[in-house]
Formats: sequence, structure tokens, C-alpha cells
Amino acid sequence: MITELSQLDPNGTYTYADYLKWRFDESVELIKGKLYDMSPAPRSKHQRISMQTSGELYAHFRGRSCAVYSAPFDVRLPNPGYEPGFNNKIYTVVQPDICVICDSTKIDEFGCVGPPDWIIEITSPSTLKKDFNEKFDLYESAGVREYWIAVPKSQEIYAYVLENERYTEHEVYEQGDKATSAIFPELTLELDWIFG
Repeated sequence: MITELSQLDPNGTYTYADYLKWRFDESVELIKGKLYDMSPAPRSKHQRISMQTSGELYAHFRGRSCAVYSAPFDVRLPNPGYEPGFNNKIYTVVQPDICVICDSTKIDEFGCVGPPDWIIEITSPSTLKKDFNEKFDLYESAGVREYWIAVPKSQEIYAYVLENERYTEHEVYEQGDKATSAIFPELTLELDWIFG
């Protein structure tokens, strides 16, 4: 049984089947089989932004067909041709800060299988590059319809929408703005409230 991160080869390639066997306290993600340690725990400002955003989304989607989930919540992004039940063929497991999922068939007891409709990542000093690079590319190729990156330091939200299988910049929202989802245009978030 794997109980410590130090027991794993940081250069190894892992699957969701491996991930299910690990029993350590740290949170990790797998991106294309590569291990990413998510510690240290998010800072208080990050958590406040997450809670305030999640609260607005929960209120908006309550009683509707879409569901809102916040980290820690496993999102498995299988390769094309994946057959359900083959955990050894899933090489990507991420824990987005917030995700909205409108297809209930993607939800199982372990989390989500397949791309959420909307993902919001809140950057921290240790995740900024990953959110704008690896995760941007990952969510784009997986088919996540809308991707927001909230940057607490600058109080900005970068909003991207999937068009013809590529992300295009929908908008960059700044302090004082109201951010509107492209795929849920009736939903607007006030940045001054979100960033507090």
C-alpha cells in the first residue's frame, strides 16, 4: 500500500487505477499520467473566493439540471475510446476548484467521468503557470465548454470559451466588472463580491 508521496517515482506514469490505491494525506492530480502534488493547502483568500463563487453558482443552479461541485472532487478525463470500468486506461484525474456538470450520467460515486461543462480554477502562487498552461491545454482538448481562471492577486477573471475545439478569449474581467458566463448568459457574478 502506498502511504507516502515519497514512495512514488516522480517521473513515473500513473493511471486512475493506481490513484485509487494511494492512501496519503496530500492531495494530488494526474495530468496525462504525470503526478502533480497540490500541497500546500490553499490560502484563506483562495478559499473565500471559492466559497463565494460556489455559493453564487449553487443558488443559480438550484432546482435546475446542472450541478455544482467544488474541490476536492475528482474529475477523470479519459482518452478517446475509453470504455467504462477500465480505470487503468485513465491517465488524468484533476480536482478543479469549481465545476458545473449538466450531464448527470457523468457523475458516479467517485466523482465525474468526462469533461464538465464549466470549470473555474482559482490561482495560487504555486498553480498560476499550471492553470494557464497545462490545465488550459488539458481542458481545451477534453472539451470543457467554458474555462475561467480567477487571479486573486490582480482581481481578474480570464474567461475562455470552446469554439471549434479551441479556446478563444471571451473576456478579461477586472475589479468592478460583472462577469457573465458565455454558456449560461443569464448568470452574472460581481467581481467586487467574489474577490471581497
